Amino acid sequence: MRSIHIVDDEEQLRTSLSGLLGLAPDVSVRTFDSGDAFLERRPALPAGVVLLDLNMPGASGFDVLAALRGDPRFLTVMLTGQGNIAAATRAMKAGAFDFLEKPYAHETLTATLDAAFERLGAEDAAAARIRRAQQLVARLSARERDVLRGLIDGQANKMIAHRLSISPRTVEIYRANLMNKLNTRSLSEALRIAFTAGLFPEE
Repeated sequence: MRSIHIVDDEEQLRTSLSGLLGLAPDVSVRTFDSGDAFLERRPALPAGVVLLDLNMPGASGFDVLAALRGDPRFLTVMLTGQGNIAAATRAMKAGAFDFLEKPYAHETLTATLDAAFERLGAEDAAAARIRRAQQLVARLSARERDVLRGLIDGQANKMIAHRLSISPRTVEIYRANLMNKLNTRSLSEALRIAFTAGLFPEE
C-alpha cells in the first residue's frame, strides 16, 4: 500500500487531491491542514510520500522539511507557486525529493509520485540489507571480528595468527565459525556483509 500525506492549508486542494489520488486501489491518502498537524502525528504515520505546501500558517513547508531531514520513512514533494524557482531550488537543497508548480497536470503529479515511491522502495530495500547484515555480524565474537579484520586486510592465516598471538589452526577455527555465523561459504560474501553492516568502513 502506497501512503500519501497531503499537507496543505487549502481545504479545496486537499479535498480534490485526496479524491483524485484515493481512486487508486493501492493508495492510502491522509490529509493535514497544517505542518504542525502533520508533525504532531508523524511518529504514528506509515512511511510514504509527503505532498507539502510551501506557505502555511504555523510551521512552513521549510520547517517541515527541516524536521523530516534524516527521517528515511518519508520523501517530500514540495508544492510551490508557479515561477517560484528560487523557493523550489531552496527546497531541493533542504532535502525535498522534487517539487511541483501549481497548477500541475495530473500526469505530472502521477509521474512524480511514481518516481518518489520507486526511490522509497529502493531505500527500504537498502535499509533492510543493512539491518540483516548488522544482525549477522552481531553474532560474531570479538576474536572472530579480529580474524575478519585480518581477512579484510588481505592477511593470510599465519599473519593473522602472529598478530593475534594465536595458532594458525585456531585462526582456521575462528574463520570457519565466523563464516558459519554469517551464513556464507564465500569470503567475498563475508566481506560484503561486514562492509554493509558498517563493521569495517571502507577506506
